[in-house]
Amino acid sequence: MTRSELMAELADANPHLRAADVERIVATVFDEITDALARGDRVELRGFGAFTLKHRDPRTGRNPRTGEAVPVSAKSIPFFKAGKELRERVDGGGRKPIRG
Repeated sequence: MTRSELMAELADANPHLRAADVERIVATVFDEITDALARGDRVELRGFGAFTLKHRDPRTGRNPRTGEAVPVSAKSIPFFKAGKELRERVDGGGRKPIRG
């Protein structure tokens, strides 16, 4: 599902909201998740999953074309771990409401 498809589904499910409001809601949620990860915080959405950062140490890599050793600096990678309810819904296939 793309971002625009998500906004369309939310707008269809909530006809009392204007399209601009739905777009602002989706942008705000994504921005808050991004900002929290940038601060190094963990973001947990109960029943859905958790976003965290994985830290990778600096290492020596290889240029695949030349085989030359190349230094690779340390970095943080966003990581998502699905929650139990999400795993069960995906595994079971049904469209059951999450906590409701």
